[in-house]
Amino acid sequence: MGHCVLQLFKTLHRTRQQVFKNDARALEAARIKINEEFKNNKNETSPEKIEELMKIGSDVELLLRTSVIQGIHTGHNTLKLVPRKDLLIENVPYCDTPTQKQ
Repeated sequence: MGHCVLQLFKTLHRTRQQVFKNDARALEAARIKINEEFKNNKNETSPEKIEELMKIGSDVELLLRTSVIQGIHTGHNTLKLVPRKDLLIENVPYCDTPTQKQ
């Protein structure tokens, strides 16, 4: 179990560096948050609780990787979005037209 926890820890930090690249404040805030969560739960011994925490950590990593998009202020009221290649790959365009019933 320890190996999996360390793996998740490293993955979260790698994802943090990709998602918040060039944003020192966000990088640092995410670093502190990740380290804090792992430190707060380092003495957890219940396999069920550890599994639950691992699931939450994996969900957070996936959410960061696939849903967070970075924006850069390029001028007055202008925001340039910086998509990454692993962003929105699995998202299906949303269609709000009701399907016709036969």
